[in-house]
Amino acid sequence: MVGSASFLRAGLERSGMTDITEVEPVSGGLAALAGIATRRDAPPVFVKAFDDPPEDDPAEDDTPQDDTPESDVFAAEAEGLAVLRANGVVTPDVLLANRELLVLSVLRPRPRSAAFWERFAHDLAGLHLGTVHPRFGWHRDNWLGRRRQVNTWAGDGFRFFAEHRLLRWLGEPRVEAALDAGDRAALERLCDRLPELLPDRPACLTHGDLWAQNVLATSDGRPALIDPAVSYMWAEVDLAHLWTTSPPAEAQRFFPLYAELTSLDRGWPARMPIIQLRQHLAVLAQFDDDWGAGERIRATLAPFRPGNQGSTVGSGPGRSWKGHERAKAPAEEGNP
Repeated sequence: MVGSASFLRAGLERSGMTDITEVEPVSGGLAALAGIATRRDAPPVFVKAFDDPPEDDPAEDDTPQDDTPESDVFAAEAEGLAVLRANGVVTPDVLLANRELLVLSVLRPRPRSAAFWERFAHDLAGLHLGTVHPRFGWHRDNWLGRRRQVNTWAGDGFRFFAEHRLLRWLGEPRVEAALDAGDRAALERLCDRLPELLPDRPACLTHGDLWAQNVLATSDGRPALIDPAVSYMWAEVDLAHLWTTSPPAEAQRFFPLYAELTSLDRGWPARMPIIQLRQHLAVLAQFDDDWGAGERIRATLAPFRPGNQGSTVGSGPGRSWKGHERAKAPAEEGNP
C-alpha cells in the first residue's frame, strides 16, 4: 500500500500538483491503482493510474477503429464521464486526464437508502430513454478494465453483441484455459440464436460497466457514476450488470421501478444471465477467477452445448457469426 501511495503521489507531482500532503490508497477497482490525495491548498482529489499500463492490442483486427494508442485509456474514460453528464447523469468533475493518470473530484460512498436507489432508477431510465440511437457502437474504442473495448459502428445489435461483446473473448488465454471445446461451441451456438433469445431493441447510451461499486453519491446524496465504458448498446446491458453483481438489499426497489419507467416486459429477469455473459467473459479474461465467472459462464451456456436441444429457448434456425474473426492471440490484444 505504501508503494501505491508513493506511485500515485509521484504521478500527481509530475502533473503539477505540488501541494500533495498525503495519498491514501483506496480499494474497489480491479485494473488500476487508486487513491485519495489530500492537498494543502485545494480540496482532496481522487487519482487513478496504472503501474503496468495495458498493452494496446485491439481485440479483433490489427488496427483500433480510431488508431489511438494505449495512452487513450484515461482520455476515453474522461470522455465517457462527460457524455454521461451531458445526458443527465451525475459524474465527478474531471480535473486531469493524461497519459499517466486520471484525476477526479471526490465522491462519497452511496447511502444505504432505498430512496437513493429509487432516484437512481429514474436517472438511469432517463439516460436510456433519452439517448436512443440508430446504430450500435461508439465513435472510438475505449477500455473495459485492461482490455480494449471495440466499438466499431454496426446497424445490427445482435451481430454487434455477438462479435464485439462475446466472441471477441475466445482468443484470450485465460478464457481458452477455462472453457473447453464444448463451452466454446455453445457460446457460438448461443450467438447464432441471439435473435430468438433477446428482444430486438434499439441502441441507447450505456454506462457499460455498471456494477454496484461504480454507483457512488455526491455530497448532497445524489447518485453519481464512475468508471464508464460507454457505447450505444442495449439498455439491458446496464441492467444486467447491476442485477447479477450482488446489488445491496436497499436496491431491490430499483429493478421493478426501472422496469416500470422503461416499460420492460415481465420476462426481462430471464435474459440477464445471457446479457451478462459479456462481463463474466471480460472478468475471466483478465483476472483470477475468484468470483466464479467460469462456473456462471458454463451454467448459462449449458443449454447450448452440442447435443443439447436448448429446450428453454426458441427453436428457429438462428443466424451464424462463424465468419467472425476472433481475437487472434493474447500477444495481439490489450483490457476493467
